[in-house]
Amino acid sequence: MRTSATRPDPRPARPRAPRFALDVQYAVPRKGLPAPATLRHWAGAAVERDVAATLRFVGAAEGRALNARYRGKDRATNVLTFVYDDGVALAGDVVLCVPVLKHEAKAGGKSLRAHCAHLVVHGMLHLQGHDHATPREAGRMEARERRLLAALGYDDPYAAAG
Repeated sequence: MRTSATRPDPRPARPRAPRFALDVQYAVPRKGLPAPATLRHWAGAAVERDVAATLRFVGAAEGRALNARYRGKDRATNVLTFVYDDGVALAGDVVLCVPVLKHEAKAGGKSLRAHCAHLVVHGMLHLQGHDHATPREAGRMEARERRLLAALGYDDPYAAAG
């Protein structure tokens, strides 16, 4: 009886793209804010692993309350990231404070759209473990943000306004 050996495929297996799910919540009026499909596009560009996230736009009161409760800072901030499960399938929230985003965009001479794109990417990177607590970490994270935003068609968010 003849048997045939199965030869392994010499081509390397293609890595599977990360699974990504994003729920978008607006706790403030949506007028002037990016649409969910746009937000999914921006967030998806930063996905490096399986992740299920909620992206929530909030007002100043909710932003301040969350920042006070979880970071001990009694002021609203632009973006907060909460990781709920750091396992194989990552879950968490990215919270964007609209009044802070609008103020920063105007002060920096940027469109609200470009600033939102930056902070969505920034928050998604935080969710996946990137940080900027040290100069070295900040350099790596900012370089990653610059590359991702350039691929999305946005200017360097760290370049001086001019």
